[in-house]
Amino acid sequence: MLVKNLSRKQQVNLAALFTAGLLFWSSLASLLPTLPLYIEDAGATTQQVGTVMASFAIGLLLLKARLSKLADWRGRKLVLLIGMLASATAPLGYLMTQSLPLLIVLRAFHGISIAAFATGYSALVADMAPPKNRGELIGYMSLVNPLGLALGPALGGLLYGIGGYRPAFLLSVGLGTVGLLCVLRVWEPPRATAVASSAEAGQFWKLLGTDRLRVPVVVLLMVGIAFGAISTFVPLYIRDTGANFNVGLFYTAAAIASFSVRLLTGRASDNYGRGRFITLGLLLYGSAMVMLWQAENASMFLMGAVLQGGGAGIIIPTMAALMADRSLPEERGRIFGLCMVGFDVGLATAGPLLGSFADAIGYSGIFGLAAGLIFLGLLLFIPLSSKDVAHSIRFTLAGGRDLYAIDSPTR
Repeated sequence: MLVKNLSRKQQVNLAALFTAGLLFWSSLASLLPTLPLYIEDAGATTQQVGTVMASFAIGLLLLKARLSKLADWRGRKLVLLIGMLASATAPLGYLMTQSLPLLIVLRAFHGISIAAFATGYSALVADMAPPKNRGELIGYMSLVNPLGLALGPALGGLLYGIGGYRPAFLLSVGLGTVGLLCVLRVWEPPRATAVASSAEAGQFWKLLGTDRLRVPVVVLLMVGIAFGAISTFVPLYIRDTGANFNVGLFYTAAAIASFSVRLLTGRASDNYGRGRFITLGLLLYGSAMVMLWQAENASMFLMGAVLQGGGAGIIIPTMAALMADRSLPEERGRIFGLCMVGFDVGLATAGPLLGSFADAIGYSGIFGLAAGLIFLGLLLFIPLSSKDVAHSIRFTLAGGRDLYAIDSPTR
């Protein structure tokens, strides 16, 4: 149904963009099984591992506002190129040093990749999507994330097992380089372009406090902290428990689950509303953290991965569709960028914040704390997502319309 509504040119353009996105996330994810171990082998403590991994979000946050505005004022393709270039070059730096201060700098530089690419990609997909099929197209195009998270760790873990860190890191470089070539082939359709002004630039961060963004940002903050715990501590946690489980398979299982649910929830959220699916996603994510909290063997780690992947596969694309509903095309880059600030801050703070408790409560306790944060986010989301409690409960539990939507098929 959706494909029939798109011209041949649009289909080819989306295919090029999809391929670029797949290579981008594969490049990033290929480092998940190896980079924490590489940092630890460089002499880092558990908290220092968390600090280096979390510094990814420093570059992300420092340039988030500028890159989000750049996507609106100079075009989505430009920021896609910036993001892919950072993704292709940062892993070379990791290979050249084991100095913790330099690794922090390189990790921060690597964070620019998501600040640019994820914002430009989401905004461009939303630009291309017909309003009545917005959730469906965003859901399909967001499949690059779980597919990349499935392929990247599997390939990175395999090469690490064969030849150590060097081939695993060079794989990340190669994937990013090919992705850069794919971005060059992407055509950006014409649209209304925002005009930069000093007054508008000063209002960028103030948008975080607006009714349409405040609760989604807080919810994504909780999700970001939980995801930061997974990306930083799962390899160390599995090794600490002695479970006979390949850490790469954890990320692959999560990605497969995420892929599977995205095939269904995007179109369903177009027809039945975004709120109830975000609620379901938070329930699954929280359950995943509980499972990891109690994990003692490979089966429990696998179940935690599946639940986490399912939750992420619902929350992330449905939040993207929700933000597209709540924004105009000429401000969409900034709205997407701002909404993901919560996730970015969570990712930045997860390593040092939760890592500081590791000696006292262990890796399992870290995921117990993450579970509590996810359920706190759920308790905030249900009553506060709309203009009053009654409308919010209908929106989040019963498929009620989104009162903040500007352009939505379910408004």
